[in-house]
Amino acid sequence: MHPARIAELLQPFLSAPCHSESGRRLAEACPERSRREPAVALSSSQLSCISTYIDLLLHWNSRINLTAIRDPEEIVTRHFGESLFAARHLFPAPAAQSQIEKNFSAPSASSAVRGPVRLADLGSGAGFPGIPIKIWAPGIAVTLIEANHKKATFLREVVRALTLTNVDIQNTRAENVAATFDVVTLRAVERFADALPAANRLLGPAARLTLLISASQLETAYSVLPDLSWTQPIPVPQSKSRVLLVGNRNQSST
Repeated sequence: MHPARIAELLQPFLSAPCHSESGRRLAEACPERSRREPAVALSSSQLSCISTYIDLLLHWNSRINLTAIRDPEEIVTRHFGESLFAARHLFPAPAAQSQIEKNFSAPSASSAVRGPVRLADLGSGAGFPGIPIKIWAPGIAVTLIEANHKKATFLREVVRALTLTNVDIQNTRAENVAATFDVVTLRAVERFADALPAANRLLGPAARLTLLISASQLETAYSVLPDLSWTQPIPVPQSKSRVLLVGNRNQSST
């Protein structure tokens, strides 16, 4: 697909009001500037990566079931749009365009050298939202957790083709991953209620669990993980029921 068309289709997801913490601070400190904030534009290299990714997805989808969506434009809006909507709220520009440090999850301001934010995408499947988030914020370290061998092979091919660095693909179940992360993402997984405790176990101190779910799944998230501090769900553009929900783990939580 032509990059210009991809940019056009993604515009609603990158121009909707940003409800991130930094976005709220901007609105409070300077409401006039906040109202004038322009839509975020993806670079030509980012759009080229997405175009290549779509080609790979369509090619592999003819052999293995990666997505039920076959129309390229719908793939852009349903998969990339939703993923980049989450990315924009997790890593607001301009921080997303540079090396991102773990300042939001550091134990204290006096911590020594901080590495990149560590994000785990649980049940990554065809790579959403993990790979688009990496395209948006190249400075983060991403771990894609996918138990299906064929899907994990596809993820390796995408990472290779897009020449992405600092991406680790774990072909295993989340229960077998010993590391913890600053951000854990979850989208379109089977047995959602069962996946939530596994995702929670991957959270480090002061980490964030980021869910892209339907509104009907909100009560499940609240009831299964009552110890997280949940933000207000944010409606995903061009969707009737999809929302972005973020749960924050307090630094003292275990």
